[in-house]
Amino acid sequence: MLNRAFRLNAGPVLRYMVPILIVYIFIVIVPLVISLYYSMMNFNNTKFVGLENYIHLAKDHDFWLSYQNNMVIVLFCVLGQVGIAFFLSALLNSKFLLIRNLHRIAIFLPVVLAPVVTGYIWSLIYNYRFGLLNWLLKLVGYAPVTWLDKPNIVLYAVSVPLIWQYIGLYMIIFLAGMQNISKDIFESAEIDGANWLQRTLRITLPLMKNTIRVALIFCVSGTMKVFDHIYVMTGGGPGTSSMVMAQYAYNNAFTMAKINYGSAISIGMLILSGCTLLVMFKLMDGGKKHAD
Repeated sequence: MLNRAFRLNAGPVLRYMVPILIVYIFIVIVPLVISLYYSMMNFNNTKFVGLENYIHLAKDHDFWLSYQNNMVIVLFCVLGQVGIAFFLSALLNSKFLLIRNLHRIAIFLPVVLAPVVTGYIWSLIYNYRFGLLNWLLKLVGYAPVTWLDKPNIVLYAVSVPLIWQYIGLYMIIFLAGMQNISKDIFESAEIDGANWLQRTLRITLPLMKNTIRVALIFCVSGTMKVFDHIYVMTGGGPGTSSMVMAQYAYNNAFTMAKINYGSAISIGMLILSGCTLLVMFKLMDGGKKHAD
C-alpha cells in the first residue's frame, strides 16, 4: 500500500521535474562537459593533451592576479551589498521611515537594469571631463580624478557600481526574512528599553543568520563571475589592474582565439569559486560553534 501511494504521489512530481531537469542539463551540464573537453585539447583541437592547459594555468601569473582582483571585489561587495542592505532593511522595517514603499522602489530600481547599462552609467559618472564625481570635486575645490585610469583605485571604483546595483536585491531578501520574525519580540524589547540599534544587533541579526547565509552565497558566487560591468567600464585595464577571471577567460577564448585555454580558465573559475564558498562556509560554521 505504501509503495503504491508513493508511486501515485511521485508520478505528477516526476512529470513536472523532467522538463526542468532537461533544461538544466541542456544549459548547464552540457556546456560544462563541452568546456571540460575543449580544455583538454590542443590549440587546433586535433590532439588530446590532458592536463597540460591546467598545468600552464597553475603557472599563469595573470590568472592568479585576476583571481586576486576577484577576491578584492568579493570582499567589498560582501561588505557593501550584504552589509548595507541588512541595515537598510532593518531601517525600512522600523518606524523611522514614513514613505517605506517609495524607498523600497528607489533602492530596488537599479536591480532591474542590465549590467551593461549600469557599467555605462557609471562610466559617465566617473568621466574625467564631465563626470558627476569630478564636477562635485570641483565644487569643493579639489582637482578632478581619473577614477578608472589609476591602478591603485580602479578596483574600488569598479566595485561601487556592483554594490549600488545589487543592494536592492539583498534588501528584498532581508525584508522577507524580517517579516517572519514575530513583532511581539521587538515590542517586548522596546518595552524593556532597547533602542533600534540594540534591537537590530541583539534580535534581528541572530534570528537572520540563515537568511544572511543565503545572501552571502548569492553575493560571493555572483561576484566571482562578474564580467559585464568591468568589461564596459575598463575592459580589465589599466593594464591588468581590474582584470577579473571572467574577463581573462573572455580575452583568451575570443580575443586571442585560444578556445582551449579559455575553457581551462573557465573550469579553473568554477573550482576556485567552489573552494571560496567552502572556505566561507567553514569560517561561518566555525564562528557559529565558537558562539555556541
